[in-house]
Amino acid sequence: MPPLSRRGFMTSSAAAAAGYTLAAGPVRADAIQTHTKGLTVGDASVKVAGGDMPVYFARPAGVANPPIILVCMELFGLHEYVRDVVRRLGHAGAFAVAPNYYFRSGVDLTKMEDMQKVLPIVNAESDTQLFSDLDATVAWAKSKGGDANRLGIIGFCRGGRNVWHYSTHNPNLKAGVAFYGTLVDKRGNVPKNSIELAPDVKEPVLGLYGAEDAGIKVDQVQAMEAALKAAGKTAEFHIYPGAPHGFHADYRPSYRKEAAEDGWNRAIGWFKKYGVLTE
Repeated sequence: MPPLSRRGFMTSSAAAAAGYTLAAGPVRADAIQTHTKGLTVGDASVKVAGGDMPVYFARPAGVANPPIILVCMELFGLHEYVRDVVRRLGHAGAFAVAPNYYFRSGVDLTKMEDMQKVLPIVNAESDTQLFSDLDATVAWAKSKGGDANRLGIIGFCRGGRNVWHYSTHNPNLKAGVAFYGTLVDKRGNVPKNSIELAPDVKEPVLGLYGAEDAGIKVDQVQAMEAALKAAGKTAEFHIYPGAPHGFHADYRPSYRKEAAEDGWNRAIGWFKKYGVLTE
């Protein structure tokens, strides 16, 4: 293990060496580390408009045609927490792939320490570009033996928002899970927010939110739930009492073990219920 501070957090140098982002704040020393035994894992690249997009993947070793699950990362790039989530899904039986769709900036977001410098890079991406990148990721995974007929998507923070938006685009999705995805954000290159797009969601989506999220208020979650219900969509929401934004991010001080574990179990159950993962 890397050296620890007296408060149970890694030093910045240790956190960087371990592959975690620094812009999210202190990195917990006891962040979850998922092994690769029984998995085929690695870094690869996918041809997209503008270059070769880096991806990280994990899949069960020796298993033919595993289901594909896209993993949409937080604001902070393709760092160790995201990779660990990919491995967890691999152990659950998925060909899980996390694309780094912010690569065009030429900046390694995992090495940045200032959130205010991260946001303009992330906000520069349009939904049109995002959808194209995720479509390309699905096609790549299919070309490597993944089963695109059992396609799921999961995301965290900005990645949770991307789940809601991509769910309006790809009719082949079987199920989605959004961990605390923002619901009211929009800007010039993203003209509609998640609530406004609710009538266009194409697959069952599970939304997991924290009651103490300072950026996503409970009434916003309730508005999203009402919009989906009014549009006749299949969705389920769970709001965790006492949980802040980022409650699943086990490398951050925002981590809440009980909510994180319950949310993960619900996510896996959701993918099983709607035919992405096998029982």
